[in-house]
Amino acid sequence: MTRREGTGTATVVGAGIAGLATAIGLRRAGWTVTVLERRTELERYGAAFGIHPTAQSALDHLGVGDALRAHAVPYRDAHIRTPDGRTLARLPLERIERKAGRPELLISRPYLLDALLAALDAFGDVPVKLGETVTDVAALAATQDLVVGADGIRSAVRTARFGARSGPRPVSTVAWIGIADFESPVHGETWGRGRFFGLTPVEPGRTNWYATVPVRGAEGSTGPTGRMGPAASTGPTALTGPTGPSAAAAEELRAAFAGWHDPIPRILDATDPATWIRYEMRHLHPALPSFVSADGRVAPVALVGDAAHAMTPNLGQGACTAILDADALTRAVTAAPPGRAALAAALRAYDRERRRSAQRTAFASRTLHRFMSTERTRLRDAVVRLLPG
Repeated sequence: MTRREGTGTATVVGAGIAGLATAIGLRRAGWTVTVLERRTELERYGAAFGIHPTAQSALDHLGVGDALRAHAVPYRDAHIRTPDGRTLARLPLERIERKAGRPELLISRPYLLDALLAALDAFGDVPVKLGETVTDVAALAATQDLVVGADGIRSAVRTARFGARSGPRPVSTVAWIGIADFESPVHGETWGRGRFFGLTPVEPGRTNWYATVPVRGAEGSTGPTGRMGPAASTGPTALTGPTGPSAAAAEELRAAFAGWHDPIPRILDATDPATWIRYEMRHLHPALPSFVSADGRVAPVALVGDAAHAMTPNLGQGACTAILDADALTRAVTAAPPGRAALAAALRAYDRERRRSAQRTAFASRTLHRFMSTERTRLRDAVVRLLPG
């Protein structure tokens, strides 16, 4: 692909979903792009990403849609249940498919990363430099026309250009994720008292599962789960360095969901705890007043993904919002005429398109987490039963 007149040089900090997707979009627009990643290897742990039809369209714009569909599975039938297996409601997957003309898709994180990396490799001139920690954002910006912060909830780019007021905020919940090597007969989520368990397809013959329990000492935590979580100030953050559990912690997780409907105990018994991932759930708080910084003195900065709006995973929209950010940013930049002023205007257009939408999604996900994790289950379950099927 030849470079378009008026493009420049861009460095994307962070090689997760948001960073790689943004790099693809900028390179397709003719920019010279470099990706810097502080880790020495990309995180390739499992877990299924839900890809909403809008995010599927964004991946089509980026030229990655076919690779997504090659490894994704449709998500069409799922329910919310009580721990004894009674159905409370059906998730609105059919309505999503009718409205969009295509189903929600689920894809394993490594497959999506591989698809994005392959798209970058196809250009032949977009280096992804691992083990590169950015400590001086001002110096980096002085050598570029655009810097994109895609470096997660603890973003160094965000802190350098937007200050430290917004940062990771724990929600007093520890989450676990894993993949079982058999297909669950049911999918959806089971909501208990202060905890929940989810099951989704991920690929033929395998099941993606996730569970949450209160952090030790959190208000309202009772029973075995009250002893389980790490202290609020410790432990890995969501999707930024998860770790496997100790044998004792794995047994406590199994105990927390003992007696729940099949196949939940069977899933936990059949999967190796060494493959489980544990992290303390956090979100970005307070919400940023802007996703862009373009004061005209140095290269502008734009934030995408968790660096801009890290959210709890309850709505399953983290990957989707990151992809939508990448698509919107690159569309805005592509449409801009040459010149720094035009680029700044394009970034403001990106901010107008994405900030309120992404922050609404983050707020809704945090609110849903509170609702799902309540100790007042009778009232919650009565409300859920009123939802349309």
